[in-house]
Amino acid sequence: MKGMGNMGDMMKQMQKQAATMQKKMEEVQQELKERVIETSSGGGMVTVQANGKQEILNIKIDPEVVNPDDVQMLEDLVLAAVSQALKNSQEMHQEEMSKVTGGLNVPGLSNML
Repeated sequence: MKGMGNMGDMMKQMQKQAATMQKKMEEVQQELKERVIETSSGGGMVTVQANGKQEILNIKIDPEVVNPDDVQMLEDLVLAAVSQALKNSQEMHQEEMSKVTGGLNVPGLSNML
């Protein structure tokens, strides 16, 4: 029966570690929501801001790039800037989460944030 006490202690320790990790994940989630990255395309003609939760916060378009005869170019610039902003946001998210998990790949973790 001596081994059962050790098992109980081990379970308590695991629960404590899980609660600590959950708290850290919540802190990182809030931090990622507040962190903003900015990308641009067309030499700064289109600028996009996103946060670490992959939310687009702002899009700015230089009036010089607005040409009714070339809407396709504007669409391409917006798409490029948004795509890069989301990519950078995802990288930031992964980097911060790996700090919490110690580099472990925890299935479903990215869905939690």
